[in-house]
Amino acid sequence: MDPTKTEGTEYFHRVVDCQWACPAHTDVPEYIRLIAQGRFTDAYMLNRESNVFPGILGRVCDRPCEPACRRGRVEDKAVAICRLKRVAADNRDDIRDRLPQAPHVSNGKRIALVGAGCASLTVANDLIPLGYECVIFEALDTPGGLMRTNIPAFRLPASVLDEEIAYIVDMGVDLRLSHPIESMRALLEEDFDAVFVGSGAPKGKELRLPGRDDTDRIHIGIQWLESIAFGHVSSVGERVLIIGVGNTAMDCCRSSLRLGAKDVKVMARKPRAFFKASDWELEDAEEERVEIVVNHSPRAFLIEDGKLVGMKFDVVEYEFDDRGAIRDSRIVDEATFPCDDVVLAIGQENAFPWVERGIGIEFDKWDVPIVDETTYESTLKGVFFGGDAAFGPKNIIWAVEHGHQAAISIHKYCEGLSLTDRLPRGVNLTTAKMGIHEWSYSNDYDPAGRRIMPHVDLRKRFRKLNIEVELGFTADDAAAEVERCLNCDLQTVFAADLCIECDACIDICPVDCLTITHNGDADSIEANLRTARLNAEQALYVSGPLKHTSRVMVKDENLCVHCGLCAERCPTGAWDMQKSTVVIPYASDEASRDQQLCQITRKAG
Repeated sequence: MDPTKTEGTEYFHRVVDCQWACPAHTDVPEYIRLIAQGRFTDAYMLNRESNVFPGILGRVCDRPCEPACRRGRVEDKAVAICRLKRVAADNRDDIRDRLPQAPHVSNGKRIALVGAGCASLTVANDLIPLGYECVIFEALDTPGGLMRTNIPAFRLPASVLDEEIAYIVDMGVDLRLSHPIESMRALLEEDFDAVFVGSGAPKGKELRLPGRDDTDRIHIGIQWLESIAFGHVSSVGERVLIIGVGNTAMDCCRSSLRLGAKDVKVMARKPRAFFKASDWELEDAEEERVEIVVNHSPRAFLIEDGKLVGMKFDVVEYEFDDRGAIRDSRIVDEATFPCDDVVLAIGQENAFPWVERGIGIEFDKWDVPIVDETTYESTLKGVFFGGDAAFGPKNIIWAVEHGHQAAISIHKYCEGLSLTDRLPRGVNLTTAKMGIHEWSYSNDYDPAGRRIMPHVDLRKRFRKLNIEVELGFTADDAAAEVERCLNCDLQTVFAADLCIECDACIDICPVDCLTITHNGDADSIEANLRTARLNAEQALYVSGPLKHTSRVMVKDENLCVHCGLCAERCPTGAWDMQKSTVVIPYASDEASRDQQLCQITRKAG
């Protein structure tokens, strides 16, 4: 095998699994170390560079980082990354003097943003400091989009939303509330240099079954949650069925309890392994005594004398293949469940009745705009999409990343530059050595289990709709949780020319992730590893030939716990622990690069 190339690549970025899995590539290990040091404001600001909404996402992020966390390979539970983010948000100082500022003079470019949700707000956050005038059109009378209308206040308090949205709006956003856009054609005729659509996926999916149109007690999940958020719905029947088992369904079932329901059931067509809801969402619902019924497929709504009295379901039995995928299914029985209300939470989809066909924006077979996955530009030049409006429902952190990338494209479009000529991500390495056996990070393995999030007592949390259930970690709990981090951004960097093949590193490695072996093809090297390879998706590091025997040092990145013992034991310094910092380019970086290129061009001319 060729020596692993680490310079000028994203090799070390991929090793930091949590950061690699985060759509916005937030520097997770660094910001949680800052929390452990009590530097909450610094942690918040580092977090905000990439995800823009640390207080919001510290409560409701879908946490793609946590399933990737290497701690989950050592034991069952990942580091509580999301909840640590909230600690920084809850304990920071005033940050307004550290936020980006709009320049005193505009650059003369005006950008229209449709929808005041997380994607549009991120675009404004990135473009206003560059001198752009950003006009956000919002149909509702308050900003926040689906963050405000679809996430209940018991999970995300309005005060947190208001504060973090205000940080962006107060930069100088022209926010036009109660101002729906009803015609893209008309918007394009206004004096804007580019348009960004971040209107979400505001249409809930229907379930057309017998009895659907014979009662007003069947609700569409996202619309029902919006009605609760704005006070239009304040009660529900005692028996409620939630159809669907995604995160929206979890919000609906828990909201039902707060509106007075006594018996709430979530009805799932498939077994639990196929649920779309996050594990923690399911756990929170079941803690509140919501019953989850599996393998029941809706057949009909039961109406008597114009009143909803129940639902009929087919009971389904599934067969699975060796990989756990469903191979076949059959109906084995039927069941009836009484109910007073039904909430349909079976998915969301895009809706663009206000975008006229024939103006240059092409739609696919699902009636969704065709959007470039790199530039976020539609087929009509100068019109960009992001968030759920671009590729369908995902989550907030994905919408934030879309906003960052769309902001780069909008800047380049307004400057007449190539949208695809973008700065690459980079990785900087700095040694963590402070002494012969001392590092600038805590490298002792802490066997402590994941901290348990304290919650409001069950007897108290249902008294009001806006009682936040999770109380947040204390500073001591946060510090203990941070110690569970394996510091994956502290890389084991190897210098083959310094190695004397003494095997000291191999002897001391607690997880046997190191092997010195003769080079060969991938299969032969894998066969010689000291520990069988458990994760083929995680890279093997292969060094250049060692000077004494021409063998190679091989490291299984999947097993390494970044303890630094190899570097402490090495007598020649062939191993070093080096902090890797991923450099993420934003619109401001692209603007600086473009300005420098213009200056160079002028000088050359």
